[in-house]
Amino acid sequence: MRDAYVIGAGQTPFGTMPDESYRSLFSAALETAVDSVPYGLERDDIDEAVIGSLGVGGRQLGLSGPAATEHAGLHGIPSSRIENACAASGYSVRQAVQAVKSGMADVALAGGVEIMTDMSSDVTKYWLGVSGETEWERLTGTTFAGVYAQMASTYLDQYEATQEHLSMVAVKNHENGAKNPKAHLGFECSLDDAVGAPTVADPLNLYHCCPTSDGAAAVLIASEDVVDEYTDDPIRVAGVGAASERVGLFQRDDYTGIASSKKAGEQAYDEAGITPDDVDFAEIHDCFAIAELLAYEDLGFCERGEAHQLLEDGVTELDGELPVNASGGLKSKGHPIGATGAGQVAEAFKQLSGKAGDRQIDDPQYGLTHNVGGSGGAAVVHVLEREVAQ
Repeated sequence: MRDAYVIGAGQTPFGTMPDESYRSLFSAALETAVDSVPYGLERDDIDEAVIGSLGVGGRQLGLSGPAATEHAGLHGIPSSRIENACAASGYSVRQAVQAVKSGMADVALAGGVEIMTDMSSDVTKYWLGVSGETEWERLTGTTFAGVYAQMASTYLDQYEATQEHLSMVAVKNHENGAKNPKAHLGFECSLDDAVGAPTVADPLNLYHCCPTSDGAAAVLIASEDVVDEYTDDPIRVAGVGAASERVGLFQRDDYTGIASSKKAGEQAYDEAGITPDDVDFAEIHDCFAIAELLAYEDLGFCERGEAHQLLEDGVTELDGELPVNASGGLKSKGHPIGATGAGQVAEAFKQLSGKAGDRQIDDPQYGLTHNVGGSGGAAVVHVLEREVAQ
């Protein structure tokens, strides 16, 4: 199979955008991605497109892939939509990589888009809830904040982490997001602010929860056969891993980890030929603060129950040994469901290309992205590599 490379990537600002549609947002994200390709790229060069979206609000549930790509000027190519809840566009990146590696496409587009802020909070909760287990969670009134609160309660009871450690995640990610001009909540917060925020679902408070956002992201993947036509500094997709888990939390034996994340990470490391120690930075799916702590452990960055120690030691700070969520993560950058996974890859592409501005990490070689659907029913991990000249 051929190697696949990221040659361009971009995203819109994430936030509240009442004047935009899913079509206009996706077109803007694609334009940004195309503009980031060093030697230029024509839309006719793109052989296939895969678009991630939950279709929040019921907008264009059928044929949303072609609806978005045709509007963006991609005519006649295979275009499809993938839905895997919050992991939708992480999986769209995976499918684009597969298309390129298999030889079905020389250049493939992966992207995602979501509009979430034009509905009442009750309607938004409904659309978020469709990604949970239907009979025994959503229809009995359980929200995702409630599901992750159960995970947080179990974890805090079993290990030495505290609610303050959850707040430390928020403080770190807001500090990073304040350096990201495309972040939805691009402001810093103090630890006192994050500790004293109103409770949402005990033990989670407002600062432990990501916002609902509008936005889109796009990633351009090229094969080794044509990559030199577009750049002399490509970012290799070194490893990809994906896995599923029981959708309902009540169906699982363990609430203190996400099995799909662990398996997806192991697959990605194995394909890339690296270990967690080789990762220079990570974009992690922190829909709730507890999710970031669990991911530290599921992805092998520390042993089970030791995630809080990484926070206390500053390991995951922007200037730490393993910066996590330099973009601000879902907590600060925002979480337009269908766009989140591709947005993570766009951030990793910027970091590995040395174009992340005030949040640039020093000389990274390997970056990891981790995208989760629901409470872990699906997960996908990508390892991207900046190839160093020998």
